[in-house]
Amino acid sequence: MVSTHILSAYDEDLKFLTRRIAEMGGLAEQMVSDSVRALVNSDAALAQKVISDDVVLDHAEREIGDKAIVTIARRQPMAADLREIMGSIRIASDLERVGDLGKNTAKRVIAVQGTGVPRRLARGIEHLSELALSQLKEVLDVYATRAPDKAVSIRERDEEIDAMYTSLFREMLTYMMEDPRNITTCTHLLFCAKNIERIGDHATNIAETIYYM
Repeated sequence: MVSTHILSAYDEDLKFLTRRIAEMGGLAEQMVSDSVRALVNSDAALAQKVISDDVVLDHAEREIGDKAIVTIARRQPMAADLREIMGSIRIASDLERVGDLGKNTAKRVIAVQGTGVPRRLARGIEHLSELALSQLKEVLDVYATRAPDKAVSIRERDEEIDAMYTSLFREMLTYMMEDPRNITTCTHLLFCAKNIERIGDHATNIAETIYYM
């Protein structure tokens, strides 16, 4: 018979993974939000903060992976518990990639600092990031409340982000064709917009993982 002490320690391991995933999610959200703000405001100091925060996020992912492996080795979980532990590894990986995308956007702030971001394009990028961050926040809430049924609707909402990205992509191409001097700035902004669109893809991945869990 499994002792109460062992069950309690096992429960603490699972709670640790849940808590660290929530912390990772919060930091990843903040990094993306800050990177977009740094971009539209040409804020190099804020961009540097995002780049520095990526180290913290990478460490958290490794910590979750290590804890998950040790927990599997010690507890030999079955069925639902094993799915939850494996799911935490997958979610941590997606959140680490979200942080990388925020960092990549922040790295382009210096490149566009001289010319600035056209106001209309800035609004488009901000709106796209709001949609992606809303989807990410919602999926993290679903993870916290363990409500897999809601994960289905999150997966369906990814199409809205894709449509907005396509619209913004076309608008940037128009800017480049109207004035060749816009080409360099808009090329950097296209990469930033693609980074944000891919955040929606990672939120969808997390939703699918939660459904699997």
